[in-house]
Amino acid sequence: MNMPQKPAPAAQPILQPMIDRWSPLAFSDRAVEAEKIATFFEAARWAPSNYNEQPWRYVYALKEDGAFREKLEGLLVPGNAWAKNAGVLAISFGKKTFVKNGKENNWNLHDVGAASSYLVLQLSSLGLVGHQMSGYDKANANAVLEVPEDFEPGSMIAIGYPGDHASLSEDLQKREEGPRTRNLVQEFAFRAAWKKIDII
Repeated sequence: MNMPQKPAPAAQPILQPMIDRWSPLAFSDRAVEAEKIATFFEAARWAPSNYNEQPWRYVYALKEDGAFREKLEGLLVPGNAWAKNAGVLAISFGKKTFVKNGKENNWNLHDVGAASSYLVLQLSSLGLVGHQMSGYDKANANAVLEVPEDFEPGSMIAIGYPGDHASLSEDLQKREEGPRTRNLVQEFAFRAAWKKIDII
């Protein structure tokens, strides 16, 4: 299966991995090799964080992980059932307190998001694709996966080899075929003043 192509129509010359990255819905059931898993987590490792706290943790499962994989799949909302085909399912967690002093770390999920961005930007170089999701049972993720309450869930990430677009339902195919859009820079970057902009 060739890598799916849906390049970002960037208005400025940004880095190629950012242009290439997108979030497909069709995944192959092909297993992801251990060395590739090690590589994309190594990318996450080098993300910046507040005081170098590195509050991110990832709980993940492969298809061969049996009952634990089923726990992760069971957290998905019905609309994200397509993610069950991915070779790797992961949930990111952020530690809510600093290791060094136990004080609240209000930036933990910011740093987790940075680590996850590094992770997904690494994927295309490995022939893999990824899709971050909020559509899972976040409220029960800690209990189901036996994660301590000092960690809060971030996104669930489906990671794997690209699959056959035709395997998706008609609705999901339309969603995947839709154009890639983003707000204009002028709508979120304000020099020397705050601007109220209503984006529809």
